[in-house]
Amino acid sequence: MSVNHAEAPVLDALAAYHARDELAFTPPGHKQARGADPEVRKVLGDAVFFGDVLASGGLDDRRTRGRVLERAEELMACAVRADHTFFSTCGSSLSVKAAMLTVAAPHEKLLVSRDAHKSVVAGLILCGIEPVWIDPQWDAERHLAHPPSPDAYEKAFTEHPDAKGALVTSPTPYGAAADLRALADVCHRRSRPLIVDEAWGAHLPFHSDLPSWAMDAGADLCVTSIHKMGSGLEQGSVFHLRGDLIDPAALALRADLLGTTSPSVLLYAGIDGWRRQMALHGDRLMSHALELAATARESVEGIDGMHVNDRNDFCGPGAAADFDPLPLVIDLTELGVSGYRAADWLRTRHHVDMHLFDHRRVSAQITHADDATTVARLLDALRDLAAHRAELGGSVRVAVPAPAELRMEQAVLPREAFFARTEDVPLADAAGRVAAEMVTPYPPGIPAILPGERLTGPVLTYLRTGVEAGMNVPDATDPGLDTVRVVHGDA
Repeated sequence: MSVNHAEAPVLDALAAYHARDELAFTPPGHKQARGADPEVRKVLGDAVFFGDVLASGGLDDRRTRGRVLERAEELMACAVRADHTFFSTCGSSLSVKAAMLTVAAPHEKLLVSRDAHKSVVAGLILCGIEPVWIDPQWDAERHLAHPPSPDAYEKAFTEHPDAKGALVTSPTPYGAAADLRALADVCHRRSRPLIVDEAWGAHLPFHSDLPSWAMDAGADLCVTSIHKMGSGLEQGSVFHLRGDLIDPAALALRADLLGTTSPSVLLYAGIDGWRRQMALHGDRLMSHALELAATARESVEGIDGMHVNDRNDFCGPGAAADFDPLPLVIDLTELGVSGYRAADWLRTRHHVDMHLFDHRRVSAQITHADDATTVARLLDALRDLAAHRAELGGSVRVAVPAPAELRMEQAVLPREAFFARTEDVPLADAAGRVAAEMVTPYPPGIPAILPGERLTGPVLTYLRTGVEAGMNVPDATDPGLDTVRVVHGDA
């Protein structure tokens, strides 16, 4: 297919919509900003409302004969070397559910890395898929999980030959990448598909110095968030498909089943514009981002008490296979300040918002949108943080369990536990009970407790001390963790 990446079908169709002076007696009810509240218009600007039109019967005709969205998806697939691409305006949280349900049906098995995002667990609950959990590779020194090894998936397939496929998260929010080529080979020797939750990897196809992206590594289906490391709008997500192990029509049906019937043209436009931007200028933009990140890394390393995790920290035997240098993962252990307190202080004192934060780290995400000015402001804030270390130290110590204590028994399937009759019990009495909810430190959104897991003292202590230190667990029934929701009578 001959393609012209200077074209942006969604944006072009939106411009044509306005040029024709279309008059809509349809949703959205604001009617091109005319009905929007004046105070809202002051904050958002009218451009937001001008871009908010119906996808069919607005951007395209009622039967979508202009193929606006299809052409935009074809261009995206070409740009990233996929066979098929589908846009989604419901975020990768929905996209990954559609991907899972395409590979495995209710009551069928799927190999899933235990460091999966909570949206994957939500998919298991909603879809009724039986997970076979694959343990991550734990860095006991840094208290950090890296993607599971291909050998771990090989072993799981041997023990569960009826598993319909595998799912892995790569890269992680911390920038650690899996050995996707080897993992794809493990799956394909059994004619099983590999799903990659690549929400943090929208930028990977556009520069050779970044980890290999899922399609180039032989994965069958991947999900990417355009808003995380790209320049799309929040909730903009895409599915990419390659090979013949997954039927594209089946994926489209699952996406239609779960997706909204009122997709946002604004989000489509953001995805379409990002593809054009990167297809035409991606290598240059990513080169600049990598140079900025390298400069920032060197400067942060020079701040007393701070260490930026690098390839030597994350990669090697028993660890990550590759490393994305754009997340600046800054270890504050020597500074004596928790990531929670550091993030709060940086926001309050410098109006600088960090990407991730945990009991010992903060992370600053560098993208193609950064420049010397934004990096200088970040560095000034970090240097000031180091200068105020004395007043920020002494926070509650988070009791992080040893790797062997982090994993709990999956006593009941997640769906069964989530929909069971439940009760709330004091945290002190919860050890030995079966959880009926997710408890997820956020960010990064990887559940510490899953529905159906039998709770243990070390994990409960970790969460209790974490919350006391500033950890946020927004999905728990009781975010303060005075109580935990469990299966009634553990029946």
